[in-house]
Formats: sequence, C-alpha cells, structure tokens
Amino acid sequence: MVNVIIKHGWIFIIIAVLGELLVPFLLAPFYKGYSHSTMAISALGSKGSPVRIPFNLWMLTAGVLFLLSIPCIYDAFGKVSKPLSVVTALFLAVFAIGACIFTCFFSVNDSKDIVTTASRIHGAGSAIGFMLMLFVPLLLAILSFKTGEKASGIIGIVFFVLALTFFVLFVMADKPEFQNTVIAKEGLWQRLNLLCIYAPLFYVAMKNFA
Repeated sequence: MVNVIIKHGWIFIIIAVLGELLVPFLLAPFYKGYSHSTMAISALGSKGSPVRIPFNLWMLTAGVLFLLSIPCIYDAFGKVSKPLSVVTALFLAVFAIGACIFTCFFSVNDSKDIVTTASRIHGAGSAIGFMLMLFVPLLLAILSFKTGEKASGIIGIVFFVLALTFFVLFVMADKPEFQNTVIAKEGLWQRLNLLCIYAPLFYVAMKNFA
C-alpha cells in the first residue's frame, strides 16, 4: 500500500496544486459579487457562499492529496537529508490539515466582524499552515542543491523570496492604514503567495513524474 502511495505521490501533488489554483476561478462566477482581488479564497467557503459545499469538498480533497503525497517526498529526499525531509513533510502535513482540511469543517463567517469558535479554529489553522508552508520552497531548494539539481534549487529560492514578499503584503492588506490603497488587495496577494509557494513543489513533482 505504501509503495502504491509513493508511486502515485507526484500525481497527487500535481492534481492538488492545479486544483488549488483553478477551483477558485471556476467557482467564483457562481458567487455574485465575489472579487478575486479583494476577497480571500476562504470566502468561497463562508456560511453565506452559494458555492460553499463544492469549495469545502475540494479543500478536503486537496488536504488529503497533500497528505498522501508526503511519503513520495520523503522517499525522494530522505537519503539526502533525513532531518530536512522530515521538516518538509511535517510543514506540508500541517498545511494540509490546518489550511485545507480544517477549512472544510470550520468555515469563516461572511463578515470578519463576526467571530465564532469555527472561525477562530479556521483562522488559527490557516495562519499556522500558511506560515509553515511558506518555507517549503526554501526547504525544497536546499534539498535540491544537495542532490545536485541546481535548476530546482534556484527556482525554490526565487519563489521563496517572492512568496515571502506576497505573504507580507497579504498580512498588511488587512491593516486599517492600508485601506483604499493597492496594498488592500488581499485576494490578489493571497493568490500570488500561493502560486509562488506551489510553483517549486509543482516543478519538482513534474520533474520526478516525467
């Protein structure tokens, strides 16, 4: 069973990453008034969202796919550096559970002013998951350099810097002093942050799958 999961792990990553980037754009047209540039992706799964069920089911699926991909990542890099491989696997697991699976069961509210136990759990899980996942490109870069894959290493470093930049902008977007400025485009920064986080993982997956 483990061998089967390892064999198909890269496919799980490819499907999860493509889905994470495409599903919000596919569902948004069915949510009147939704804005990709100003609204967070999680709003698609809020209590008042007309696409709440399909979005949350996808988040559950994405989380499971990321979890199933962990054995193949460890199998690919474990011999190079066991500690770094364990940390990479752990960070990906926390992201899969906290930022994906938790989203399915603990939805945000339609307004940020309304705080419930579910929204607190969602917020904490997403925050921890995103912060840890932010370092996965850097970890993959280090592991790639250790295996002699310079191209993968450079890609990881570049996208880590970009992801960090967009993450900072995403955090700043919610601050009152930046409202009515370009920095307030919370949805845009979150999408760019995710794109940069996923890009090195997707590249490694495609390289190993091919």
